[in-house]
Amino acid sequence: MDGIRGVAQEALALLLASSCPGCDRVGTLLCDDCRRMLVADPVRTISPGGLDVHAALAYQDVAARCIRCLKEEGATMLARPLGLALRSVLAAQAPAGALIVPVPTGRAAYRRRGYRVPELLVARAGFTPERMLRAARRTGDQRGLGRADRARNVAGSLRAVRPGGGREVVIVDDVVTTGATLDEAARALRAAGFRPICAVALAATPGRRDTREIQVNG
Repeated sequence: MDGIRGVAQEALALLLASSCPGCDRVGTLLCDDCRRMLVADPVRTISPGGLDVHAALAYQDVAARCIRCLKEEGATMLARPLGLALRSVLAAQAPAGALIVPVPTGRAAYRRRGYRVPELLVARAGFTPERMLRAARRTGDQRGLGRADRARNVAGSLRAVRPGGGREVVIVDDVVTTGATLDEAARALRAAGFRPICAVALAATPGRRDTREIQVNG
């Protein structure tokens, strides 16, 4: 009984010492107001290569802060509410029998975090992530690069691990900025005989949007 009481006291201490990643409210892991801000509000865009891309959230405000905490601060408990947002879009866009293929995580990022963010989100969304892609070469850091430089940086960087035999796939990433990584994933999958039908992202960066290519809630 003392052991159980000790665990309960430690859990309570952790809760009291924590703050909401969305608004910094003390004493909660994720407050109700911020949780409501993570309900999917889908947007649709087209990648530079013509791939249909559906994002569950805009990468801003509460959503952006929670995603950064998941990716950079080890806050894996946020994968569940974020996964629920992703789930509504995946369920709407992935036809029966399609493989859900997450964009692979780089070795350095995996060593730093200990988990693969796109795979974790797919699993928390209730789908099975299929590791059909792996790195074919190293790439530079995408942060700070423009659209053309991002495309050059990732060109030829991925390859499929086996032949596709015509199987339909939905590509999944955590955040889409220019769409260059999704286009490279689609290229590698097509080269192996898969049929990418669309991409789904947890969030899309508003600053990269072209209003001619986006339909809100569409």
